[in-house]
Amino acid sequence: MTSDLSENPGPPSFAELTTAFARIGVLSFGGPAAQIALMHRICVDEKRWIDEDRYLHALNYCMLLPGPEAQQLATYIGWLLHGVRGGIVAGLLFVLPGLAVIMGLSTLYALYQDVDLVAGLFFGLKAAVLAVVIEAVIRIGKRALKTKFHRILAALAFLALFALSLPFPLVILLAAVAGLVRARITPAEEVPAPVDIAARPPAVRQLLTLLFWIAVWLAPLPILWLLAADTALPELYAFFSKMALVTFGGAYAVLAYVAQVAVEQYQWLKPGEMLDGLALAETTPGPLVLVLSYVGFLAGFRHGGGLDPLLAGLLGALLTAWATFIPSFIWIFAGAPYIERLRGNRLMNAALSAITAAVVGVILNLAVWFALHVFFTRIGSFDLPLVPHLGLSLPVPDWTSLDLAALAVAVIAAVMIFRFHLGIGRTLVVAALLGLALRMLA
Repeated sequence: MTSDLSENPGPPSFAELTTAFARIGVLSFGGPAAQIALMHRICVDEKRWIDEDRYLHALNYCMLLPGPEAQQLATYIGWLLHGVRGGIVAGLLFVLPGLAVIMGLSTLYALYQDVDLVAGLFFGLKAAVLAVVIEAVIRIGKRALKTKFHRILAALAFLALFALSLPFPLVILLAAVAGLVRARITPAEEVPAPVDIAARPPAVRQLLTLLFWIAVWLAPLPILWLLAADTALPELYAFFSKMALVTFGGAYAVLAYVAQVAVEQYQWLKPGEMLDGLALAETTPGPLVLVLSYVGFLAGFRHGGGLDPLLAGLLGALLTAWATFIPSFIWIFAGAPYIERLRGNRLMNAALSAITAAVVGVILNLAVWFALHVFFTRIGSFDLPLVPHLGLSLPVPDWTSLDLAALAVAVIAAVMIFRFHLGIGRTLVVAALLGLALRMLA
């Protein structure tokens, strides 16, 4: 492992950390790939608060957890820099701007059910985010794919997701196993640089930490049973608390199931409304699983018992966010101290570096998927003839549906980032203005 500590300006003040993650929370458009890239750019490249190896070590751990990996990474970085209070502030600031936006948009949707204006406002942002994701693939790939083995793993991970549609957790698990097997059958290629290993955390303290955050997570449930039993809120909170434990692989891994249950079993949503919610969530900052707060808003709005519909909707959105995001603090504050102790372990490093290589393929897959859906309005499929019995297919764009306006904004954003090295914030503002102007002209 390498370290840039000689060039590190030192940890930020708490105010600097707060300001930086407030900025990240406002600019975190485009899903986990863009959000991971944004945090890397600000915390590693611009601020140099943590070095590359420590960032990737944290990222690898977060990729193994259920829930929104980008929010967990923000919490982990905040915890590294300023302990528990840093983790709380970083994790909350990563979510709160997007949560405020999605609650506002859900209110407008529930009252008017019109998302066309929202789509127009954020059209340019979605096109520009693609350039951010591509930059992340290049930057992280250069540093993570150090050997032929890691480059092969990245390519296989991309193919497994893009062509074979394998489950994301399975891809990550297979990469970790491959790294472990390779480390066991090959001698050490180099002597790793010394790593400052964290002290062993007291077991009793970590157990109390775990129990405290579990209590915080479940605290609303008995209150809801007592005070809001005639509403959908207790059922809503219990359902999304269970979902928080199985959301491996990001939002898309659970959205289909949530949509089915919310429409058919609980009847919180009407058929097709989940797609509207996904469109809203994709155009707002923050984790894509914020779409679950949209579901919670509509459930509360329509099944609030004697409560005012808007108040019940806002409570539903907040409770869903609580059930979804509080577990991230549990995983980080209870588990990260032990993960930090493994930074010098050769086998663990081999497994985590293999996961990092696979993550490059994951981000590349997200970039391709994102590009297809930004640049084309119609996506078809091509069945793979070599394995017809598996029903596998590749997404193929309808070239007649190419959105030239989106392509133009993406190219301009790419020039601003790659050629003129402008900041993310300035690039996104320019792209948003361009996108809005082009939509108005169209």
